[in-house]
Amino acid sequence: MNILPIDRYGYDFIPSDYLPEGKDEYWLRDQQHTEQKKWRLLTEKETEILEKNANFCTNWGDFWVTDPFDPGLIRGSAFYGRIRLGTLQKALLRFHDFSIPAGIRNSTLISCDIGDECAIQDCSYISHYIIGGNCILSNINEMQTTNHAKFGNGVVRDGETEDVRVWIDVINEAGGRELLPFADMISADAYLWAAYRDDAALRERLREITQKQYGGYRGSYGTIGPCSVIKSCKIIKDMATGSCAYIKGANKLKNITVLSSADEPSQIGEGVELVNGIVGYGCHVFYGSKAVRFVMGRNSSLKYGARLIHSVLGDNSTVSCCEILNNLIFGFHEQHHNNSFLIASLVQGLSNMAAGATLGSNHNSRANDGELHAGRGFWPGLCVSLKHSSCFASYTIIAKGDYPSELNIPLPFSLVNNNVHKNRLEVLPAFFWMYNLYALERNTWKAGARDKRKIKVQHIETDYLAPDTAEEIIAALALLETWLVESSETGIGDKHIIPVKGLERGKREQVILKPVKAMKAYCRMLRYYAVKTLAAFLHESQEMDFEDLSELMGPEHYSLRTVKWVNMGGQIVSGARVDLLREKIRSRKLSTWQEIHDEYDKWDQEFLLDKARHAWAVLALLRDKGLEEPVVCDAGAFRAELERAVELRQWMSSQVLETRAKDFRNPFRKATFRSKSEMEQVSGTIETNKFITLTWEEEKRFALMIESITARL
Repeated sequence: MNILPIDRYGYDFIPSDYLPEGKDEYWLRDQQHTEQKKWRLLTEKETEILEKNANFCTNWGDFWVTDPFDPGLIRGSAFYGRIRLGTLQKALLRFHDFSIPAGIRNSTLISCDIGDECAIQDCSYISHYIIGGNCILSNINEMQTTNHAKFGNGVVRDGETEDVRVWIDVINEAGGRELLPFADMISADAYLWAAYRDDAALRERLREITQKQYGGYRGSYGTIGPCSVIKSCKIIKDMATGSCAYIKGANKLKNITVLSSADEPSQIGEGVELVNGIVGYGCHVFYGSKAVRFVMGRNSSLKYGARLIHSVLGDNSTVSCCEILNNLIFGFHEQHHNNSFLIASLVQGLSNMAAGATLGSNHNSRANDGELHAGRGFWPGLCVSLKHSSCFASYTIIAKGDYPSELNIPLPFSLVNNNVHKNRLEVLPAFFWMYNLYALERNTWKAGARDKRKIKVQHIETDYLAPDTAEEIIAALALLETWLVESSETGIGDKHIIPVKGLERGKREQVILKPVKAMKAYCRMLRYYAVKTLAAFLHESQEMDFEDLSELMGPEHYSLRTVKWVNMGGQIVSGARVDLLREKIRSRKLSTWQEIHDEYDKWDQEFLLDKARHAWAVLALLRDKGLEEPVVCDAGAFRAELERAVELRQWMSSQVLETRAKDFRNPFRKATFRSKSEMEQVSGTIETNKFITLTWEEEKRFALMIESITARL
């Protein structure tokens, strides 16, 4: 406890040791307050009215106002330090059904700037904040900013030591992949920082960039953006909030940035506790959720007591009830159940965790340094228990079960099953394509429909067939071919089930189901991906004919088939481009996070061409390996390929319909209804299913696109 002179209450916010030469304690505050105001001191009459209204100020000579100013709207309040008020006149501020007259009542303000026509009522302690115009602040116990506030950014201020810097330990509980959160962080930034751990120079440059951009001088004020509402909250400390934010009933908000705008307003609700983190634009955090050392991407939600700790959560994700600890999760992640745990993992988006899934919570080593890596479309089913360290290719679905050992599943679109009756691990490659196209196609549609971001800084590939998954398919084909040869050499006659090794760390049997059928499915997927991608490229390039396409694609670009494609937070890009980005950062050609984000934007602009060249190389691979009938040698052959793609798209639509129709034919599903009519009222019909209708529309759109392209080739 320190005893200080009362006349300095509200002053000396920045200790003199940390003031730059020629600067006073308000120099950063004046930089933050960008509005042009004509401040003036109070008149004697105004001071008299304020005092008659039971207001107190240690120094009315440091109480600044802007015309028009109605002193009668300030009652029963105390002011300390430099106070600056925007215009204040009679008005009623209403948000939903909550209304408060403009003015300041029964509150204590310490060295604050307050915008035009604000309503501040029953706030016991507001210290060192810049409050935008038309804000409502009501019934807040404590709202203060310290002179070393960092607002959730992983930086240090002048005079602070490294031990106070806030790191987030993603992917690994034991550390080793730590990163620094910052207000503009997206999933790509987090991946760049966490994945390339052998690049020490890169890590140091990212730390320097973050420190330079968000750290430095002491004395920044907390901010409440215009048209924000904060009511019935307990403790708010070192918070920066954008415009149009709505915060009600929060228990504790400390060292955070809440990004918010009129187009993408963020909301924080009852019982929430957020410490050391970033809440993205358009986010919702409700009903007792807790987050510590975190970054939430745009348009993401925490609800119903969810716990988010030492984690980065990508855009368009929803997390309810469960616990998420030490994770880097890309966009479109869904996890809704109280009895699910996701610990120490890299999950690369478009994922869904079912009830009872416990990933990584059952340690099987002497230390908590294991990891789980899962590609796009990861789907662990009901009551799945997985151990570290495990890896899964894209669009892996895992059947219910307690998996006893670590797994390495390099086959995309697979169903993984723990067959306890036969004591073996079973993997069915290409399962989604062969048996559940409805879920696969709907996942892509659903992602687009749920993307409510107004500004899409993080680029996200939602198509399940893209260069990354195509390369996984090609690698899987090579594995299946090898395993089939090995099974033939060992005299195994049944090609419907072949034994393999390396999928599980254990001594029990491991088998591939239907390998030949899976290989054919994989080839069809590659063919459809390649032709669809080239068709989309030609559709965008209205004037291009086959000769132009052949010249642009060229064998010299086949190297795209040999480089690793990287999922950068949801954006698919060739590893060569990522390596070039890393070099630019190390060599100081890029010095800010905005410049790094500009590189991501350039990748996105070039992605259509990169993807088309990759697709052309995939067609060449199919031809050279003889995995399919000869493809693309001249314009006529290419037209035939386009027409075959229309037939394949029609087959896909029929499979989507058939997959869903099984549910309507299921007698057990019918058993809960008195009649077919009742069932149709509750569940609809296959003909009126919204997604089925959209699938037919997509089939027609694709056919029309192909028709327009073939007409000019």
